[in-house]
Amino acid sequence: MRTYPDCYPCFMRQALEASRTVGATQEEQLHLLRKVMQQLLRLDTDCTPPEIGQAVHRMVRAQTGVDDPYFQLKAYSTERALALYPRLQRMVREAKDPFTCAVRLAIAGNIIDFAQANTTDKVNSLWPYVEETLRQPFTVDHTQALSEALSTSREVLFLADNAGETVFDRILIENIEIPTRYVVKGGPTINDAVADDARQAGIHRIAEVVSSGSDAPGTLLKDCSPEFLHEFRKASVIIAKGQGNYETLSDIRAPIFFLLKIKCPVIAKDMRLGTGSIICKRSEHYFTRP
Repeated sequence: MRTYPDCYPCFMRQALEASRTVGATQEEQLHLLRKVMQQLLRLDTDCTPPEIGQAVHRMVRAQTGVDDPYFQLKAYSTERALALYPRLQRMVREAKDPFTCAVRLAIAGNIIDFAQANTTDKVNSLWPYVEETLRQPFTVDHTQALSEALSTSREVLFLADNAGETVFDRILIENIEIPTRYVVKGGPTINDAVADDARQAGIHRIAEVVSSGSDAPGTLLKDCSPEFLHEFRKASVIIAKGQGNYETLSDIRAPIFFLLKIKCPVIAKDMRLGTGSIICKRSEHYFTRP
């Protein structure tokens, strides 16, 4: 997905919010914003939003001297989600269609996204958002196709998105009957999950946690490790969570299913769908690997 003009104010907001998260002074915030503006002028407009986001958040970390600005918020998000975990498990057990319920819950967790505004309020009151997602009809519903793809595969590559959302992913993985490789970021970026965040959510108990080797807020293949690229290229089914993975992989030919809640008007425009839509979408470039 290409970068739209409306993305640029969002990058500035993200940089400002990240600097405030680590307690930067007003002068430090202004200095950072000037640096980010200079960076945005230098970057190629053909870049995807996560490529630009990667550069912006690397600059945030360098300028603030904080390796993981969202460390505490990520841990808090996971704690809040873990408090719901027994209830989420019970909902799936009691559902008429446990797999579809688990997919919905995985999408519900996508609300924990600090690239978007006002996420702290949503984390503080997660349950109403979960209930809303369970009531809401799918805008794109390829859950049956996903179920069929999983039934003919030996394993699944699961591309994670955010910390805290990891707990909701765990619910889905527990309802997938084949081995799962759970892919986290190779380094901190916004509140995207790294290996420690996956372990806090208990993912390591049910899946193999591996790194993409990249700190881009998505799956930027040209920046990923050779080890991850080998897994990606041989995977017979890939679940890609969240907006960043859609932004980086929507034009890639691979057996991908995107699971996300559309929170960004730019992504809504690109997908020709409404903001707030919940999506389980087989890639338009999907193919079945032998």
